[in-house]
Amino acid sequence: MGEVLVGTAIFACLAGASLVSLMVHERFPAHHLRDDTSAVVRLAANLFVVMSSLMLGLMINSAKNTFESINGNVHTFATEIILLDRTLRHYGPEADSARQSLAAYVQRVVDTSTADSDTTVVPNRLSELLLYQVGDILAGLTPADAKQTAAQQAATQQLQKLIEQRWILAEQSEGAIPAPLIVLLVAWLTLIFASFGFRAPHNGTVVFTCLVSGALAAAAAVYLIIDMDSPFSGPIQVSPTPLQRALAELTTQ
Repeated sequence: MGEVLVGTAIFACLAGASLVSLMVHERFPAHHLRDDTSAVVRLAANLFVVMSSLMLGLMINSAKNTFESINGNVHTFATEIILLDRTLRHYGPEADSARQSLAAYVQRVVDTSTADSDTTVVPNRLSELLLYQVGDILAGLTPADAKQTAAQQAATQQLQKLIEQRWILAEQSEGAIPAPLIVLLVAWLTLIFASFGFRAPHNGTVVFTCLVSGALAAAAAVYLIIDMDSPFSGPIQVSPTPLQRALAELTTQ
């Protein structure tokens, strides 16, 4: 929801800048409306257009890479869960309580992801307790033979990798694009749209172009960047399907 509000605010800012400049430029003194003044304004606007285009391209690429990286890590996280469950099954019935705690953890992740468009892969106290409970149960097991000893050691290592992967996802969930960079980009775009109204004719085509073709497209691009840079919130999210498949594997007897 926050990303939508930010996108709407950016659209209002850009559209307002162009419309205000359309309304006030006729009130400028005559020497401010000469051709040489317009040429300087265009040159300055072209400079901002080039810098904004470069920054938009770099930011879209960064947001795309962040989204793809986290999506891949979620698949890896789900795979680690399934492998840990398989190892616990291999240990024997004595590890069933550990499997139940693991299943409860994954169930909470899936339920929360579906319920409020967020994921408890990101640190959450109750989820953390469920995951560490698996480790406590593993530590309390007493292997009866070499097979169970090997399974216990493998499960302990897999659980450690699972916890590490969870914290990697937690760190990545905050996004990689600094907020001041977004603010700077919006400021540049605002100056560009303000320059559109300088000496522009007052008609519906110009207004429509500024509002739809210009402000809406630019605001949508910035919104896309912000949303993809936060893959665990907003309309564009990393799919919980890998975790749902992992849960189905854990609950299959």
